[in-house]
Amino acid sequence: MQSRILVADDAEVNREILRDMLEDDYIIEMAEDGEQVIRKLEMYQNDTEALLLDLHMPKMSGYNVIAEMKRRGWMDKIPVLIISGEGTAEVEKQCFELGVLDFIHKPFDASVVKNRIRNTVELSAHKNLLEQEVERQTRALKKQEQIIEIQAEQLKKEKSFNNLMMQYRCAIMEVETKLKVLNEEFSQEYNRNPFEAISSRLKSPESIFEKLLRKGFPITVKNVEKHLADVAGVRVICSFPDDIYHLAELICSQDDIVVLEEKDYIKDPKSNGYRSLHLILDIPIFLSNEKKYMKVEIQFRTIAMDFWASLEHKLKYKKDVKNAEDIVAQLKACADSIELLDYQMQEIRDKIDNDRDENFK
Repeated sequence: MQSRILVADDAEVNREILRDMLEDDYIIEMAEDGEQVIRKLEMYQNDTEALLLDLHMPKMSGYNVIAEMKRRGWMDKIPVLIISGEGTAEVEKQCFELGVLDFIHKPFDASVVKNRIRNTVELSAHKNLLEQEVERQTRALKKQEQIIEIQAEQLKKEKSFNNLMMQYRCAIMEVETKLKVLNEEFSQEYNRNPFEAISSRLKSPESIFEKLLRKGFPITVKNVEKHLADVAGVRVICSFPDDIYHLAELICSQDDIVVLEEKDYIKDPKSNGYRSLHLILDIPIFLSNEKKYMKVEIQFRTIAMDFWASLEHKLKYKKDVKNAEDIVAQLKACADSIELLDYQMQEIRDKIDNDRDENFK
């Protein structure tokens, strides 16, 4: 099936020249003014592969046609090529900013015209295929999300799953208790606290399902416990980097804790600038009939690192963010500045502490 091309020019000779060049390969529609262009597009908007548009036409100029196409949402579907005798860079710049795809300059060269139209039609077809694939994947994702929601609701009703979630909550409480004990000791011994705040979270059934599916494991309570290490999470916010390492060392050295994994994104940040110390620990909980070890993920960050991470998280999960690449670059620069600031503040604190110690001598 031949593609449909709409040629819009108030000069009949130009329309006929373009028809002669293109009619062997395309169905050619003609318009002699802007109002005819809009009427033709109303009729053929779904199967018009390209619009060749003169800028200066009676009743409605090419610029006004573009504005109307934008208003009706046609510019995203119908590629526009300007046919014009004007070759100024300013005109081309203005048209490209309006969403025009290309230019065909007068007088027409048959080879140039055919190649540019062919490239435009092929590009448009490829774009449509990509959009269809994105739409297909979006539908599949929505269907998967619906399945996950249904399965999650069913899982919530299972006693074995609820028991497991209870055990993870107990493990979180054990970690929080250990941290609070250390905090109390530091407050007494050193007249300061090793951390500013603790927060915790338990993964939702939906998140648990999604992660198991992503990892390729069947959705079972046993696989939750066996293959997921971050169902229970604790975040510890410290003032200074050395507090992070000191506190982590104290936690890991306790004889009832097993360190399963450590990832140091402070010494070795992620490519986007993310900094944090992650520990996966086996924590014992004491139930009425057994002692059981549960996995808990602890993340240690400074105040500045945590502020940065919360902003980066918003960018990661918010759709259709304008200038996302620029924001990513800015965040990376901020992460580098935060690292420098954290250690500068730590150095200042050390000087203050040293001066205080000298005064007590």
